[in-house]
Amino acid sequence: MTKEDAMFAVLKTGGKQYKVQAGDVLRVEKLNAAAGDKVQFNDVLMVGSTLGAPLIAGACVQAEVIDQIKADKVVTYVKRRRKHSSQRTRGHRQQLTLLRVTDVLESGAEKTGVKTAVGARTKTEASDAPATATKPAQDAAEA
Repeated sequence: MTKEDAMFAVLKTGGKQYKVQAGDVLRVEKLNAAAGDKVQFNDVLMVGSTLGAPLIAGACVQAEVIDQIKADKVVTYVKRRRKHSSQRTRGHRQQLTLLRVTDVLESGAEKTGVKTAVGARTKTEASDAPATATKPAQDAAEA
C-alpha cells in the first residue's frame, strides 16, 4: 500500500485544520499531555471521501505525543518616526506539541479508551466554579 492509498483525515485542533494519515508527524498548538502519552482528536471534518456536516460522528484520529517543543523565534520591531521617536523589539516563541499519528478511525471513537486531546489553555475545572458561584446569587435575587 502506498502513502497515497492510505486512509486520510482532516482534523481540527488549536483553531487550525490538518490533513493527516497514519505515520505523519505534526506540530500542533500545545496540548496538556506529556511525551509518550496517547491522545485522540474527535473533531474530524473528513475521513477519506466521507464529509462531515460539520463533524463526522464517531470518527477520531489517534496520535502519540513525541515531545513538547517551541517554534522558531518571531521578532517584532516597532519604530515611530520623527517626534515620537520610540522603538520596541519583542520576541516570541510559540509553544507546540509534536505528534505522530498512529491511527485514523472512521467509527468507534467512544470505545477506544484513549484520552481526548485538550489544549493547554483550556480550563475545565475553572469553568465549573463560576457556574456554581452564580447560582446562589440568582436564588437570592429571586427570593
